[in-house]
Amino acid sequence: MSLRKKWPWVLLGAAAVLLMPWTVVLALTLPGSTEVDNWPLAWIGLDVLMAAGCAATALLGLRGDARARLTASATASVAVLDAWFDITTAGTGAPLAEALLCAVAEGALAGACVRLALSKGRGPVDTR
Repeated sequence: MSLRKKWPWVLLGAAAVLLMPWTVVLALTLPGSTEVDNWPLAWIGLDVLMAAGCAATALLGLRGDARARLTASATASVAVLDAWFDITTAGTGAPLAEALLCAVAEGALAGACVRLALSKGRGPVDTR
């Protein structure tokens, strides 16, 4: 592989390395809690984004369009992020139990989307 073709991969590797010290800085400096403006909008936005990803993936998949693999991949990422924020921002007791239950559903959605994203060819996943 020529250097011209390698540079995006090298750049991603460098970003991974540079993000580690930044993560340490955040861990040492972020407050333990904060008040957030537009809280409902943030949560609704994640769910709307997840629904849009499901819809786009379904429409593309039903058409046999291979781009459904791309939207499936993005939708899996959004589902995992939604589960992460549900769990990490939940209070103890019933709110945490609810968040964990939602995370199971979001994890199943993410798993299905990953399977679709990794499927070969156009159209549905071959289960043979």
